[in-house]
Amino acid sequence: MSTSESDNEADLPEAKDRRHFLEKATCAVAGVGIVAAAWPFVSSMNPASNVLSKSTVEIDIGSIKTGEVKTVEWQSKPVFIFHRTPTQISAMQDSTGSEIDPQADDDRVLKPEWLVVIGLCTHLGCVPSKKQEGWFCPCHGSRYDNSGRILRSPAPKNLHLLPYQFLSADKLLLGKA
Repeated sequence: MSTSESDNEADLPEAKDRRHFLEKATCAVAGVGIVAAAWPFVSSMNPASNVLSKSTVEIDIGSIKTGEVKTVEWQSKPVFIFHRTPTQISAMQDSTGSEIDPQADDDRVLKPEWLVVIGLCTHLGCVPSKKQEGWFCPCHGSRYDNSGRILRSPAPKNLHLLPYQFLSADKLLLGKA
């Protein structure tokens, strides 16, 4: 076979089709190989089973009397569940907190009688103690009202909210279901 005959064969439609098929097949195999190599890395980013088991916590709130606070643990953080009195509810609904981080009480609660917040001061993470008028952080003197809104610095923000829902009148689910 002469060189001119082999050049002509390379230009034939069958040879071009074969070349395109081989290019596409090589790309497909390479793509599958990349996905197979990346799969363990991507799956390692999923949370471990012990983390998922702590992602939601069911709490019995039926035993919390009006005016009492129950502290529970959620994701290694203290959570304050406060059963507010009618007087505290009306006082909180009539104010927006301070100018530091103003927020309406209705934006902070699902039911007016229940306040659920993460119990860590937003300044340096100390655990505030409950006082009649709200919470007081003993570390640096920050004060929060009965809606968890900052009243006095150095804390820069209100007590953080967390996802929760009421399963029934006396059951609360902390975290996303």
